[in-house]
Amino acid sequence: MLKRITCTVCPLSCEVVLEIGENGEILSLTGNKCARGKTYATKEHTAPERTLTTTVKIKGGVHPLLPVRTDQPIPKGKLREAMLATADLVVEAPVKMGDVVVENFLDLGVNLIASRDLDRVE
Repeated sequence: MLKRITCTVCPLSCEVVLEIGENGEILSLTGNKCARGKTYATKEHTAPERTLTTTVKIKGGVHPLLPVRTDQPIPKGKLREAMLATADLVVEAPVKMGDVVVENFLDLGVNLIASRDLDRVE
């Protein structure tokens, strides 16, 4: 079976083609123009990860929502659970960019952090 993955590591956007065996193992990998493409495609096939970016409610802020993100990528399969976990989250203003909103988010060893400063309404 062939699997095509567009590499997003650099602007070249190489189309990497993986030949996949019956047990899901990579038999061959072609199309990458650099070693980073090989690493990306291998990881994307075996254990894809994404950085979660979303918003949470903020109490007392100049805006009603605070943009947040994980400080490291999380398993792609956990994105839905992560979004549901942030749906009812409320943060107290003021907040500074980089402040930890939730430590060890979903017990994944990553933090949910603020993506911008947000002052308190006076």
